[in-house]
Formats: sequence, C-alpha cells, structure tokens
Amino acid sequence: MSQRRIVIADDNSDSAEMLEVLLRLRGHEVRCAADGNAAMQFFHQDRPDAMLVDITMPGIDGREVARRVRSEDGGRSVLLVAISGWARPSDVEESLASGFDHHLVKPVDMETLERLCAAE
Repeated sequence: MSQRRIVIADDNSDSAEMLEVLLRLRGHEVRCAADGNAAMQFFHQDRPDAMLVDITMPGIDGREVARRVRSEDGGRSVLLVAISGWARPSDVEESLASGFDHHLVKPVDMETLERLCAAE
C-alpha cells in the first residue's frame, strides 16, 4: 500500500492511538482528532487521502463529518471509512447513505483496512 495522509477521528483515545501506531508502522502520515470539529479542521488543513471516522462522537458525529466532507471541494476524492461498534445492517446503510465508502466494525481488521486503502 502506498503512503497515505490519513485522519483518524475517534473520541476513544485508546482506539485512535492503536490505529495510529499500526498505520504509522506501515508508513502512513497520520493525524488524530478527538471529535468531529477537529476532524473537519484536519480535513481543511491537510487534505487527507483517507479519513477513518468513528460514528458516535460528541458534537459533530461521524455521519455529519462524512456529509460535510462530501459537500466540500475535493471531498469526493477522500476515502471515507466509518469505524464503529455498531454492526447492524441498518447502521451500515446509514453510514453509506451519509457519504462513507465503507463501514468497518471495531476492532478494525488491519488487513481489511489495508485492502480498502489500496483499492482507492
């Protein structure tokens, strides 16, 4: 997988840090945001290749982040992956309807994540 600029948005710092370490070990440039507002700031500053966004966050939730990113210039080209503990089919449908490309359930399988990033 080629090096990517990735934003991880998750209010669970342990989850975000684990993903950050694993992605950095694979050569990616990673920034972590603790909420949706910070994720949007990083989107504007860094123009990431991919955003891994938790659905349930305080303030701006993950689905609203996806809607906002998709409405921005350049937002259509960003790989958006929902990262959630919610795994019902309706949860996946809601994520995709709000603009996510994929919906992964925590804990994230790194091989699956790498495959998704490599396909984009």
